[in-house]
Amino acid sequence: MPHWFDPSTSPVRVFEDHYQAVLAVAVFPDRQCMVTASSDSWLRMWDLRAGTLMKMMAGHKSEVWALAVSRDGQMIASGDEKGEAIAWHGTTGEFLTQAIKGQSGIISLDFSPSGTVLATISMDQKAKLWDTKTWQLQGSPILCNDRVFCVRYSPSGGHLAIATASNIEIYNPGTRHRVAKFNGQCSYNCSLAWTPDGTGLLSSGNHEDPTIREWDTSTWEQVGDAWLGHTDDVNFIAIHPTGTLVVSASDDKQIRLWRLSDQRTVSIFQHSDRVCCVTFSMDGKHILGGGDDEKISEWAVDKDALPKETPKAKLFSHCYSVMF
Repeated sequence: MPHWFDPSTSPVRVFEDHYQAVLAVAVFPDRQCMVTASSDSWLRMWDLRAGTLMKMMAGHKSEVWALAVSRDGQMIASGDEKGEAIAWHGTTGEFLTQAIKGQSGIISLDFSPSGTVLATISMDQKAKLWDTKTWQLQGSPILCNDRVFCVRYSPSGGHLAIATASNIEIYNPGTRHRVAKFNGQCSYNCSLAWTPDGTGLLSSGNHEDPTIREWDTSTWEQVGDAWLGHTDDVNFIAIHPTGTLVVSASDDKQIRLWRLSDQRTVSIFQHSDRVCCVTFSMDGKHILGGGDDEKISEWAVDKDALPKETPKAKLFSHCYSVMF
């Protein structure tokens, strides 16, 4: 059963400069910076300590749908509506490569844990792996034969999870061999997130099944019941660095914080419009979410919900699932 709370309506801080919807957000491992992407075609780099805009990054010519930061913070990758991907220097925000031109919009992307490969998925229903030294395509694309919404490397890099309209597909990225395929949500699979130890994979659904589900990665069977609470598309999910909490962003204008152990909502944060993206700060004490309100709101995680130990794992979960 869902658990009801009075939603919080007072963020700790608000980051404002985008003039269209904020579609993606990612934080850096140094805890000092954040990068955001928008329908306005710009990326923006922010100082999380001062709460100020550091740099505007121009290069895309259409809505930027997807964003990721490498584990060492040295690379940023972004993908847009027209199918172009750009790699940027994580410190300076300058180009590492000119736009890699594709044939259809890039829905989601993710760096491998080593940072040597960038995975992209696009509206042509293909997953492509790119060498981050040469920015050349590695091998043949993976053909999903279905609409795709999210791509995620496992923490070890040994698996690549792809969310499609009908299934969740798991691949060995080295061989391109598919090792598992299962239905996932009752309707579209919008977003994915691995637990830090790789033993669990979470998925979220659209308005026909606005739930979160956990999957045991040793059997690919569902763990427990579906998580109830959201009432519209669950666009994005991210897992706390310790693996104890989960945050979700929805078209119902809410961000929900969940406890993984019992699948219960512990906090609700109210936005004024649909929420497209969300992530935890690197120390796990704050949540950053953005959407159609054209800003990024920072929310404090209740101290009672935080684990007693300081998180040691690194959080990298940056994916916006575009629903057409």
